[in-house]
Formats: sequence, structure tokens, C-alpha cells
Amino acid sequence: MELAILILFSLLMLAVFLYSLSLLHLLINFRKSRFQKDTSQKWDFSDPSQIPFVTIQLPLFNDKPVVERLLRNIAEIDYPHDKLEVQVLDDSTDDSVTLTSQLVSELKSEGFPIQHISRSHRKGFKAGALKAGLEIAKGEFIAVFDSDFLPQPDWLKKTIPYFKNKNLGVVQTRWGHLNKNYSLLTKLQAFLLDYHFILEQTGRNFGKHFINFNGTAGVWRKSCILDAGNWEGDTLTEDLDLSYRAQLKGWEFKYLREVETPAELPITIAAARSQQFRWNKGAAENFQKNYKKVLTSKKVNFGTRFHSFFHLLNSSFFFVVLLMGILSIPVLFFLDHPAYSSIFTGMTVFILSPVIFFITYYAAYKELHQKERFSFFKFIGIFFTFFSIAMGLSLHNSIAILEGHFGKKSEFIRTPKFNLGSKSGADLKSPVKINFQLLLEILLMLLFAFGIFSAFRIGTYSLLPFHLMMFFGFSYVVLASLNIEIGRPNRFPKPVRSMEK
Repeated sequence: MELAILILFSLLMLAVFLYSLSLLHLLINFRKSRFQKDTSQKWDFSDPSQIPFVTIQLPLFNDKPVVERLLRNIAEIDYPHDKLEVQVLDDSTDDSVTLTSQLVSELKSEGFPIQHISRSHRKGFKAGALKAGLEIAKGEFIAVFDSDFLPQPDWLKKTIPYFKNKNLGVVQTRWGHLNKNYSLLTKLQAFLLDYHFILEQTGRNFGKHFINFNGTAGVWRKSCILDAGNWEGDTLTEDLDLSYRAQLKGWEFKYLREVETPAELPITIAAARSQQFRWNKGAAENFQKNYKKVLTSKKVNFGTRFHSFFHLLNSSFFFVVLLMGILSIPVLFFLDHPAYSSIFTGMTVFILSPVIFFITYYAAYKELHQKERFSFFKFIGIFFTFFSIAMGLSLHNSIAILEGHFGKKSEFIRTPKFNLGSKSGADLKSPVKINFQLLLEILLMLLFAFGIFSAFRIGTYSLLPFHLMMFFGFSYVVLASLNIEIGRPNRFPKPVRSMEK
């Protein structure tokens, strides 16, 4: 039994090591991209004949706190109105439908080309709404914005010109954060998203590997959507699904790191859990749906197959970490056993994994924060805090991952929006729910407390940092789920941009 545990633990560490190598390669690509000049063909918008017709799609579902901010922001888009239409794809089931209808009517009366499209059902959820809108869309290009995104007025002029390349199917922009400094939770989410948009998206795109449309703040060529098979609602991440199907068809994607589109981060643990569940389960569903196609496609090279494997499976490493954490408790008692010394000697190579994570995350962090004082020391604090809390979410995310891999279907649950900079911001209070998952998280918190105690009792400290991070992470998740505040949120953040008329 002891040997079986050690072998499984070693295999899990090997999986993490291979994943870290894929990130190291993306870091190399990221560094190379900084010296690459953009030689893309672009339309010249000083010539009106080169300006194409664009449809903006705004999928909504019970987004009352942010709908006015969204629509007034979109109305500021600088683009010829005779070559623009805005579709408000409203699947709402609450009284926000009335407010949205009033706002659309007001903007229409001012000459803005906008229409309110409602469905009597939510079939296909967001994918179904986008597909329904596409059937009547006039635009050759389709820009998509979720309800909490606020593109700058010149956003279309910075993205649409790249479609002069007839093989280009998607232009994706980088997400910004309206409320990054609201709390520890929002800072950590921004840290993760910045890593994805700075290092991962740049590294994959530079290496000509598959990237993903991120569901919002991007533009599709309409013919690309149709050629790839249109939107499908059989996974919880319809954006990732269509992205892979389009790239398997040979369409090119372009990522514009320099174009930032700010949005709101979830500010409650319940909202963050909901978003993480959808993203992680959807990624697992997409691995099951699309990776075999990537593996067998004659058009896809080895590098793209390698990176697509870890791209589609990256969320599944939460399950790997959870298993490693649980197994590390009995492993703690084997560390000084002379019979297993050769195994532990071989494991030392895997120490490189956290070093690679540290280096790659710092490269992304430095890109955005290099002008800040003491940025390196701030990074160290947020790096270890982030990974600790990510570990604390490993049980929650593992449930999502397993459901995705084993084909259990669930409803598409939109992430709640709050708009705290507005008087109409949503109520943050939510009832505490003591469920079986929370009880398991409490037990895991106690398990890693036992691991910490045992390290001092037997005088073996190799796994102490890991157990400390697991304990802190599960403690944070448990306390936050019980509505016990960690840190002191800024209840009245200063709005980045005021959308009040």
C-alpha cells in the first residue's frame, strides 16, 4: 500500500511537471513576441469604402444592475451608424426586461441603430441567444460583449481593420478590471486573468497554436462562425468550443494584447465559485468533445497538439492538486523510510515545477506592474496567496471537472453582476448554505492542519510549505463561504468610468 501511494504521488507530480514545461514554452514565446513587429494587413478607415458593416451582440440575462451602464457605453462607440447595428439579446426573466426596453427605445429615438430581441425560452442559453441573433444579423463581423464589459469608443476601429486578412476568423482583446482593488478576492482573480491574457494568450498566438475566443470583448467573422458549425450549447463554454472547431477548419485567430476592454470581477465567493465551476466544467467538456479531433487532424502539428492538450486540460489540474494534497498526508510519514529513499531522490527534479510557475507568473505580473514600487515583493505575497486559495478551491473545481469529463449536464448559470459604483448596485448579502461540499472543505482544512502538526511532531518539514498553503486556502474558502470577511473590502470603490447620463 505504501509503495502504491508513493507511485501514484510521483505520477501526479510528473503530470504537474509536464504542465509546467508547457507554460515555460509559452513564456519563451511571450518573450520572443516582444521583438516581433506587427506586419498585419489592415483596412484604411480613412477610406469609407473600406469600412465594413458590423453587428454588436449584447447577451443579457437578469442583468439589471449593469444594463444601463452597458447600453450607454455602447452608444458611445465611434463607428458610422449606417454600418452598425446593435442587438440586445435579452433572455431575462425578471423586471430588467422593462428597463432594457425603455433604454433601447430611448437610444433608438436618438438615432442609434439598436434593437431589443427577446426569446420566450433559454434554449441553448448564451450560445442559443447568440445563434438566434446571428440568423438576422446584417453585419459581416460580429462583436460580442457581456453585460459588464465597457469597450472604449474606438474599440471597433482598433479591431475591425485586421479582418482585411481573409483567413482571419477572430480578433480577441485583453480583459481589464473595473474593480480590481475592491477586495483580496478581486485582486486574486485579476492576477489569474492577467496571467492568462498576458502570457498564455500571447504565447499560444505567437506560436501559432490554438487560442480561444474568451466569450466576450472579441469579434468574429460571420462566415467563420457558420463554417465552423455555428454556436452550440452542449458545453458550458460555448466560446472555447467554437474556437477549436473554427481553428480545426483552418481559420486564423489574432490576439491584441494592447487593446484593453475593462470589465467587472465577481466580488463574492458565491459568484466566483459559480464562474469557476462553469469555466472548469466547460473546459473538461471541451476536452472530451474536441481533443480527439485535434489529435487526429492532419492539419495540426505536434506543438499545437501538445499545447491544446494542456490548454483543454488545465482546469483538470485542480483534481491533480487535490489528490496530491490528500496523498501527501500519508507520504509525510514515509519520507524518512530508508526503503523509499531512491524514490524521494528521484522526486527532487519535480521541485522545478513551482519554480517554473513562479517565473512564468512573475513575467506576466511584471509586464503590467513594472513601474510600481516594490513590485517584486508585492508579487511574492500575491503569488503565494493566489496559489493557496486556488488550492482551497480544488474540491469545488474538481467536482466541476469530473462532471465535465463524465458527461453530467447542468444549467448555464450566469455570473451575477453588481455595479457597486451605481446606486442601483445589487445586494451583496446572501444566506449561508451549509451543504455536503462545505462540510468536506472543513474536513480538508482540518486534514491539512493535522499535516502541519505532524510535521513538527515527527520533525519532517519537506511538505510543510505545501500543507500550510492547502490549510490557508481551505480556511479562506470555508470562512468566506460562511460570510466571514477576509480582509476589508472597499465598499465604495471609485468608478473607473462614469456612465451616468
